[in-house]
Formats: sequence, structure tokens, C-alpha cells
Amino acid sequence: MEETIGVTETAPIPQQRGELLLDHAVRYVEERHWDVFAGTWLEPGDGRELCSCGVADCPAPGAHPAVKDWRSLASGSAVGVRRIWGKHPGASILLPTGRTFDALDVPDSAGFLALARLERMQRTLGPVTLTPDHRMLFFVLPGAGAKVPDLVRKLGWLPHALDLTARGEGEYVAAPPTRYGGKGPVQWARKPTPANRWLPDTEELIDALAYACGSEAAAARGRRNA
Repeated sequence: MEETIGVTETAPIPQQRGELLLDHAVRYVEERHWDVFAGTWLEPGDGRELCSCGVADCPAPGAHPAVKDWRSLASGSAVGVRRIWGKHPGASILLPTGRTFDALDVPDSAGFLALARLERMQRTLGPVTLTPDHRMLFFVLPGAGAKVPDLVRKLGWLPHALDLTARGEGEYVAAPPTRYGGKGPVQWARKPTPANRWLPDTEELIDALAYACGSEAAAARGRRNA
């Protein structure tokens, strides 16, 4: 079984050092053939770390695109990646979705429930990230955005009733060990390995994810009505 971060396990927090970010970015390009691009970074100020974008209340400090035309800057070249992080060694590592993968985005409470269910069912799983703002992203083959609403309806759920979205063409995800300001780093709940190089299709995961999100939504309604 592949390594998975448990709900109660405290995972080590990597430091966001320039050489560490570069090493990870190069491995994503060389080992996974993912395009990457450099995002914003963290700068010290007022006794805390601030986003390089200059917005004091930035919702994702140090973990979002630095320019509007980021899509054209995403590179699958290790040489290009080394050049980019040579200029901005502290820049976050961002991965464009809709190219080699999409990502199914759910709350981490539902994500851990679905992950355990999928592993028991011995379903094919790709890499899964865990973000410091309590989201889990399941990497799947491109095209998830067009499929999710209909697949959810076929399972008996209303798409708007579930906190389950797909990140696809024109979107991106932050890759480990990128940090969200003082919130902590993005981590792998399920690391990229040779065994999960081939990604699952959305259909292989959607039932477990929809069930978990539906259960979480029902529990939340119960708490509100209590």
C-alpha cells in the first residue's frame, strides 16, 4: 500500500528553501512530465510573512500566480525550470491543470473518508494533495470538469449541493512543498510514485468522493439544526 497521511498523523513540515523548491520543481518535470510555473513567494514584513504580490490580506500568500499571463510561462523543460527558480528561488511551485491532469477538489474531511474507501475498494489512485486551507485534491485524467456534473447527477446528487469541484483547463494547483503564508505547506496525502504514474479517470473516483461529500453535507446540516 502506498504511503498516505492519516487524519491524526502529523506530517513533517518541509522548509520552503530555494534549493528545495527548485529540486521539487525539477523532479515534477523530469519524473512526472508535468508543466510547472513559478508563482508568488513569501517576504518578511511586519513580524510575519507577506505575499510578494503586495496585498496585505492576500487569501493565498505565496501560493498563487505572480502574473496574469501565467499559462504561457508554464514549462516542461528542466533547463527552463532551473532558469526560472534561479531568478526567483523562493517562488511557489504551481502546476497548470487541464494539460496532463485535472484535480478533483473536496474538503479534507470528505477527502480522507473517500481515500480510505477507495483504498479498501482497491481502486486505482493517483497522487493526492492536502492543502493548509483544508482541501484535498485528487489528480485524475484531463476532462474532469465536463464530466463531474452529469456523473454526480447519475449518482443521485445535485452538483450544487456538494462541495466537489474539478480544476481543469485554465486553472492550477499548488504543489508541495509550497507554503500558504503562516498556514503551513501543501503536502502529499498520497505521493507521486512509479505505481501511480497512470492516473485514474474521473469515473473511477467520483462515487466515493460524492458519497463522502454528501455525508459531510448531511452532517453539517444536522449540526446546524441541532
